[in-house]
Amino acid sequence: MSDELNNKQEAVLNAEEHRIAIDRVVNAIRPALQRDGGDCEVVDVSPDGKTVFMKLKGACSHCPSAIYTLKFGIEQTLREMVPGVETVEQVW
Repeated sequence: MSDELNNKQEAVLNAEEHRIAIDRVVNAIRPALQRDGGDCEVVDVSPDGKTVFMKLKGACSHCPSAIYTLKFGIEQTLREMVPGVETVEQVW
């Protein structure tokens, strides 16, 4: 029972560390978006940590190039900087 509890605690800790790593990278990206009148917010992360759900705000929320910002900017950076992240999905 003790080993099972320790494994669950480690999984929670690892999930928290994973989310912190994601938030740090997003916070580093955010100023570039804000310079153009936009912003972004991490809404959720899938339980396996592979998918990050993000909301684009301000100018980014209705920009025709938002999908490029999301996929080729934010997603690519997260994939490079945070092990385990595979995709970023936009939520409204």
